[in-house]
Amino acid sequence: MPADRRFSNVLNAARQGWENRDCDETLLSLALPIDGIDPLRALPSLEPNTPFRVLLDSTPGLCLAATGCCQQLELAGPRRFELAQRFADLTLSRLQGTTAHVPPQARPRVLLRFHFFDQVGEHQRSGEQTPAVEAVLPRWQLTRQGGKGWLCLNGAVSHEAEARILAEQLWLQHQALQNAASEPAESLASAPLLLGSPDPDSWQERYAGPLDRGLELVDNGELHKLVLAVRQSMDLDAPYDPLPLLQRLRQQQSDSCRFLWQRCAGDAFFGASPERLLSLRGGWLRSDALAGTACQGDDGQLLLRSDKDRREHELVVETITEQLQRNGLQPHRRPQPQLARHGHLTHLHTPITAAMQSTPVLTLAEQLHPTPAVAGLPRREAMAWLRTLEPFDRGSYAAPIGWIDSAGDAELRVAIRCGHARGCQLDLTAGAGLVRGSEAERELQEVGLKLAVLADQLKLQTSACKRSIV
Repeated sequence: MPADRRFSNVLNAARQGWENRDCDETLLSLALPIDGIDPLRALPSLEPNTPFRVLLDSTPGLCLAATGCCQQLELAGPRRFELAQRFADLTLSRLQGTTAHVPPQARPRVLLRFHFFDQVGEHQRSGEQTPAVEAVLPRWQLTRQGGKGWLCLNGAVSHEAEARILAEQLWLQHQALQNAASEPAESLASAPLLLGSPDPDSWQERYAGPLDRGLELVDNGELHKLVLAVRQSMDLDAPYDPLPLLQRLRQQQSDSCRFLWQRCAGDAFFGASPERLLSLRGGWLRSDALAGTACQGDDGQLLLRSDKDRREHELVVETITEQLQRNGLQPHRRPQPQLARHGHLTHLHTPITAAMQSTPVLTLAEQLHPTPAVAGLPRREAMAWLRTLEPFDRGSYAAPIGWIDSAGDAELRVAIRCGHARGCQLDLTAGAGLVRGSEAERELQEVGLKLAVLADQLKLQTSACKRSIV
């Protein structure tokens, strides 16, 4: 199609969207196909002057980059899932423009990032104002799936002239991205220096007390399971840019979902999640039970024969299945777990599927979060003990992150295997599941392996100043 014809189509869609408004202001969503663009590499230039950036990269599935906030919700409290669902439904239903006729990968999406707890904990750093949920309709959305790409622009307009301006902005950005794609790709920045040398014993010393108490709780039957996490904090000589890491993880952890949520300048939450809380596509729901980690040197065969790990895994499978049944679904699962390899780590994995009914997707997410794979059982008691035993605020570690689109499809990942960069400080978090029969030494090895894998992926250069571990 000639370029002038495509622009004419976008402009007509903008005008029609304005004319179809039901109030003085309307939300326009305009989209254009754009092939040959990698959203990860294009993210810095998508809208360089805005601090808000998101990447959700699930090769060979959908890769999504987004910048800027068109509509936004931030709140805390026990109704956060319900109110986030209401915000997403209302916002997406108001959209006018070209996106009613685009393929699924081009649909506008409300992006979601949850805090692990519904209220901010006492361990949150001074000056931090992290909400319990962030729901954002981004201004710019660039997607690619199956070699096909789409650029989408969302905006609130209150005059017909603003609708035309929006169409022109989309067209100009489309042209700029195409022109940039024809130029040699710039190399991604190298990692900053790590100030200090590792002290491998510090996190173990801090973890030992909570670990002993956690083992006592599961051994005496007060809890069936408890997933205790540890945080490792590093001081850097410059802010950490996670995009080169996410680029490398495409090869190293191709079956994971790479993610980035940068809510403001100098605050980047990122990682590669192997665990799906839930996905919804065309009326079919899927959730992943992922629990049980192979020791170093085990190709997974010892893990498959481990009574402790099989019991730990089955607790997760049974809990997810029961939660879905309580919501009127009929879930299906494999009778035996399979092995899932993500980089250097191997886990027990059982996919669980069900035909979806009319239950709002975030209602199910609220029922499932947190699964026993990242919290424990019974859930309420385990959550209370996590507040007591972990000397840091989990933030979004092990919480849902993902999107809902304009057709009601959704993808929510469990944000594990992650880091959080704030200025020149970088935090890594990892945990291990405790059940009856767990041994302190093995749990220490599992957490140490996970932290070592994370630290190795960062490719930080070391210097000789200081490093702190909390």
